[in-house]
Amino acid sequence: MDITPKPKLSQILYTGLLSLAGILILLLIIGTIIGFVRSSNSKPLFRLGKSTETQAKTTAPDEDIRVFSGLGRLRIPLSNSSILILLITFPYPANDTAFTEELAAKIGEFRNLAVDYFSALPAGKIAGLDEDAAKKEILARFNAILSLGQIRTIYFSDMNVIDGKL
Repeated sequence: MDITPKPKLSQILYTGLLSLAGILILLLIIGTIIGFVRSSNSKPLFRLGKSTETQAKTTAPDEDIRVFSGLGRLRIPLSNSSILILLITFPYPANDTAFTEELAAKIGEFRNLAVDYFSALPAGKIAGLDEDAAKKEILARFNAILSLGQIRTIYFSDMNVIDGKL
């Protein structure tokens, strides 16, 4: 009768983890060698996520357009004690860092310009508001305070009037 000691679980786990560490170190060494041998202008071996060819079909590579909604939902008191709730958004080029920073720095001024415009309107004019004319006026006021770029279009959403006379 041959009695051989069984390997302990801890020895098997230790051997397995040591083997895994050895494989990872070997992969790092191979990757480093390939990185040194390949030329700097060669294509990647593989990509994670969307490929640039797929992105090029959907948008131009230099055009990263985002929507600025930093003004938040405005609650504007009107002349007849009603409140206008309005969300103003607009697209901007995200790759223009200086313009993006200017937009963020002027959030308070943008909010004040919008509040001043709408709160000065007569009470009866809010119900029949010409949205296009209001957008043009707000756009002109916003662009007047910008120096590093211009906003091309502006959107109003969540435009609701809450009657103050209950």
